[in-house]
Order: sequence, then C-alpha cells, then structure tokens
Amino acid sequence: MPHPFELRKEIELEATPEEVWAAIATGPGIDSWFMGSNQVEPREGGRGALDLLGHVQGSTVTGWEPGSRFALRSDEGPDGAFLAFEYLIEGREGGSTVLRLVQNGFLGDDWETEYEAMRVGWDMYLHKLAQYLTHFRGRTGTPVAAVRPKAGDGDEIWTRITAALGLPGTPAEGDRARLEVDGLPPMQGVVDYAGFPTFLGVRTEDGLYRFIHSGPLRGDTVVLGHHVFGDADPEELRKAWDSWLDDVLA
Repeated sequence: MPHPFELRKEIELEATPEEVWAAIATGPGIDSWFMGSNQVEPREGGRGALDLLGHVQGSTVTGWEPGSRFALRSDEGPDGAFLAFEYLIEGREGGSTVLRLVQNGFLGDDWETEYEAMRVGWDMYLHKLAQYLTHFRGRTGTPVAAVRPKAGDGDEIWTRITAALGLPGTPAEGDRARLEVDGLPPMQGVVDYAGFPTFLGVRTEDGLYRFIHSGPLRGDTVVLGHHVFGDADPEELRKAWDSWLDDVLA
C-alpha cells in the first residue's frame, strides 16, 4: 500500500530570483545540477519529463509563477505512488535568494528506505545547485551518468574511488583531487561535498562530479552523476566515465 510522506528543505543561494528560476524550472537549467535529462513545458498544465538512463518519468506542471513558484507532479505508478515538488522563491536584499522545497506524495512498500534516500539526497543536490549558481551561473551543463548495481561493500568501494581520485581514505571538503580518465584531459579539482558514506563531490574548472554509493539497503549501487560545462561530446563523456567506473570496480 502506498505510504504518504512530506519533506521540506530550505537553502539561501547567492543568485537572483530570475537566475534561480532558470535553474529549477527550465530543462537546460535542471540538467545543470539535478539528475538525468529534463524537459519542462513552460506553463501550468504543461508536461515534463525526466530521462534517467533510458527510463522516462513523466510529470505535469501544477504551478507556474515565474520568479516565485514552480510545482510539478509525477505521473502515478501502477500502485498509486507519485512524487510532487513545489519550489518557492523569495528574493532577499543584496541579490541573494531563499529557495524553499516541499516534496510530498506516496511511496511504495519500502517507503522508509526511499524516504531516507531522498532526505539525504536533497541535501547533496541543493548543495550542487548552490555550486552551480556560484561557479557556473548562466552556463548549461551536460549530464553524465553511470550506474552499477550490486557493486560491493561501501568501505571497499570508497577505498577504490578515493584512490583513483588521488584522495585520502576519508576526504574532507577542500582536499585537492586529481581526475584522470582515459580519453579526457587530466583535471585538477577540489572536494566540495563530503557526505559519507553516501556522497562525494568534486568540483573542477569545468564540471561538478558526484560519486554515490547507495548502501546495502538500496542494493550497494554505485552511481556517477556528473555535470560538465564545456564543448565536450556527450557520448564521448559517457563512454569515458563508463570505462573509468569499470576500471575502478574491476
């Protein structure tokens, strides 16, 4: 039986309400910090779509007040489960903006695990939104994703990932990282998010890189969720990072 839930989050962003709106309510903006590839029809009643590794989740725009309120409701699943999102934008003196998020709906049988994953996941994604608006404002990112279910124990996976990035075993924000991926130029970066045992974030001059381990309750899945700002070919990026992940997990 679907289980009702509600989540509330709030963040202050160093950007104008118009810049925040472009980041949360347009396909290219969402593509620059959130998961998957996104489309939004810009009107109340318009259709939205999230394409995550070939799985498309449809939605309907339920609130469209440019610069102040954007709301979206996913299509219901066979069991009646759905997710609804409401973003409230409030400008502040000095050019900053407070963004409030309310997410609710109905989750499936494993609702407690799903709820916890979303609760901690939103902290990471809102941090990534802040990084995007601070360091890559006005640019459009190319999303790059890879997933490996049943990859293995978290401690072992993190040991492999941090070693591949030239990081200590338990990195801290501000640590310097090195991204060496076959087929791509070597990159220097800095740890901008240390959310262990689930998330590690690295920012470079041209990208936001996220490394995720879901934990045993969600299948010990490893996920790469990157956003690259530049002229690189999306398919070449995908292949390069897919091979990198294979090498790290081998």
